[in-house]
Amino acid sequence: MLAVLRDRTYRRLFAAQVVALVGTGLATVALGLLAYDMAGSDAGSVLGTALAIKMAAYVLIAPAVGTLADGLPRRALMLSADLTRAGVALLLPFVDQVWQVYVLVFLLQSASAVFTPAFQAVVPDVLPEERDYTRALSMSRLAYDLESLFSPALAAALLSLITYNWLFTGTALGFLASATLVVSVVLPPARPSTACGAYAKATAGARLFRTVPALRALLALNLAVAAASAMVTVNSVVYVRDLLDLPTGALPLALGAYGAGSMTVALLLPRVLDRVPDRTVMLRGAGLLVVVFAGLGAVTTAGGGGWRWPALLVVWAAFGAACSMVLTPTGRLVTRSAPARARTAAFAAQFSLSHGCWLLTYPLAGWLGATAGPGWAVAALGAITLGASLSAVRLWSTPPPHVHADLPAGHPHLRDARRVRSGWRHRHAGVADGAHAHP
Repeated sequence: MLAVLRDRTYRRLFAAQVVALVGTGLATVALGLLAYDMAGSDAGSVLGTALAIKMAAYVLIAPAVGTLADGLPRRALMLSADLTRAGVALLLPFVDQVWQVYVLVFLLQSASAVFTPAFQAVVPDVLPEERDYTRALSMSRLAYDLESLFSPALAAALLSLITYNWLFTGTALGFLASATLVVSVVLPPARPSTACGAYAKATAGARLFRTVPALRALLALNLAVAAASAMVTVNSVVYVRDLLDLPTGALPLALGAYGAGSMTVALLLPRVLDRVPDRTVMLRGAGLLVVVFAGLGAVTTAGGGGWRWPALLVVWAAFGAACSMVLTPTGRLVTRSAPARARTAAFAAQFSLSHGCWLLTYPLAGWLGATAGPGWAVAALGAITLGASLSAVRLWSTPPPHVHADLPAGHPHLRDARRVRSGWRHRHAGVADGAHAHP
């Protein structure tokens, strides 16, 4: 899998992703401490609002990336996003009002909503061979998982030497390092979209998700993953402290089990995806999420027993593994389902729509867990996962139309698509991998 790092351009882009993720992790820790200094016992409310603002920025800003991408070179777009994030991080230590935190968080996350889809769209152009691109997706998944484990540990080590305000400086340095790495490479030019008008460009990715069955199924899969990850992220502390009456030191172990499950699958998937279609892997991952929710229900409703703690670790690891089965091949699916000129818009739509799912499930997991108890949270989110998984199976059981909303009538791609659909029904027994007809 590490062989893809031999490519100089991808190696530097991957390094940019890693250092930016580390900087983001440091900012997460520092924001929590800043919120406590400013709001005391209301820090949780401040952080909850900041997280909601983060998701709202992702949902609102990412669709506009497709419009910006047509007017700016990719490198300039990513560089400007990194510099914006670095500038905001340097301003955060100087705020003295909660509303100022909210404004700066919105600016920071808006810049991330520009950088991430642009980064995701450029990687398949840098690594056009599908085998290499698949390994790059697994590397990206590993980077996210390792960041969730490494950044808190690094922050803890730094806080033994410096005050938390200096963590924001580390965040800014991470974004500046990312900007330096981005500017050091020459990126393939993006193909201009055929969509006319700002609104058409901004909604081109959403139209693809509405048109292509595999992408509609991906939206349902996003909801299933969001329900599971929200359960882990929001309610881990409830299980550790209240349900199992364990010390605070057990919380990192629980979250680490989720990360370990995800990393294990990310390491194994490249070889699996060489032989097994994306559809099979992703739908089985969604099915596993449903099974794991049933296991979590058993742990939650059990009256007692020392077995519940190791069982919870197994459940959390299984959640991580199942989520990784869905998330790791996502980039391949989006790349195959969108023409090259619509790729940035498609990744922006995936970024926006997936975070819209989290915007729904995060508060639902927290509200139900707090007001009705974790059992009701498991039941509700498990039901959402089951419904989303069944919808994905139904939506992805039909042949992909390969018809893109921004292609004019009579376009040769549409003629190819009709030939593909005609032969597909006779050659395949209900298995569609979302691959488009483009060479």
